Amino acid sequence: MSEQSDGKQTGTTPAEVREQVERTRAELGETVQALADKADVKARAKDKGAEVKERTVEVAGQAREKTAEVAGQAREKTAEVAGQAAARAGELKARAAKAAHTVQDKVPDPVRDRAAHAADQARDTAARAGAVWQEKAPEPLRQRSAQGARLARENRTLLLAAAGAVVLVWLTVRHRKG
Repeated sequence: MSEQSDGKQTGTTPAEVREQVERTRAELGETVQALADKADVKARAKDKGAEVKERTVEVAGQAREKTAEVAGQAREKTAEVAGQAAARAGELKARAAKAAHTVQDKVPDPVRDRAAHAADQARDTAARAGAVWQEKAPEPLRQRSAQGARLARENRTLLLAAAGAVVLVWLTVRHRKG
């Protein structure tokens, strides 16, 4: 029997005792289940593995998105730089052509005639040397020289501008000496 604080005894009925026992059993069952869950290492490891897997998938998705974003930016920048380079190359080609025309306009007729005569002689000599070359040079060497000649033909304007500039410098030096 239990005592109240005022000193009187109270009686507990069997129903109250049963109810108290049932509550205690339920609490004890919950406690045992919580302890069993903590003691079940395999289940805890499985749960932790699932969490890690989920996080890994999330991080991999973020990395894929970031990679795609950076690749897109790189493509845009590459296209921009290529466009700028092409524009710059066009400007340089136009300047070289203009310089070649300017040099040709300033070269006196006798010098131009001599240059044409020298060019004809050079072509004749080159043709003879080419024939000898075809007869006696090994095939790999001939292929490389053909590649060089093709590059020279493709950049003819630039080469002519450079030759004109050399002639102009030569004439200027010659005029100052004489």
